[in-house]
Amino acid sequence: MAATTHMHVPLEVYLSTSYEPDAEYVDGVIEERPMGEYDHSSWQHALELWFSQHGQEWGVRVRPELRVQVSGSNFRVPDITVLDRNLPIEQVITRPPVAVIEILSPEDTVNRLLAKLADYAQMGIPTILVIDPKEGRHLRYANGALAALPAQPFTLEGSACRFDLAEIEKLLD
Repeated sequence: MAATTHMHVPLEVYLSTSYEPDAEYVDGVIEERPMGEYDHSSWQHALELWFSQHGQEWGVRVRPELRVQVSGSNFRVPDITVLDRNLPIEQVITRPPVAVIEILSPEDTVNRLLAKLADYAQMGIPTILVIDPKEGRHLRYANGALAALPAQPFTLEGSACRFDLAEIEKLLD
């Protein structure tokens, strides 16, 4: 189960420490991320495959569980981060990615999820998606709210990337 270390931890300690799985750093506090289960991992793999097989064509890179500095002292770790291939590679992402995708785990809470999504939006990430494997819901976060993803394929804002849920679901294993 995900837990939070409530004592303040210096940023330098967070940045120089490895966590398994990686943890997030929010307002000086280490927040453990929920451990994914099979469905979570399957979706993560399918999304990686989808964006990787089109990466050159669309001008993007896809990375799982990569630290993203969403503000001066806050770091989030999206399940999937889609990066603009034309930008320099950073070990910790400081420029808004093309998209981030969160895949819900049973331990995720609504409040924590909404806080993460708001952080992504505040950073300026144009496409923020949420996959709920247990309930079969696929959502987009925009303007402070979650809405169902369209069934038909769509292009990710500001990129050549297409998000085709039917094709991605075929990659689930």
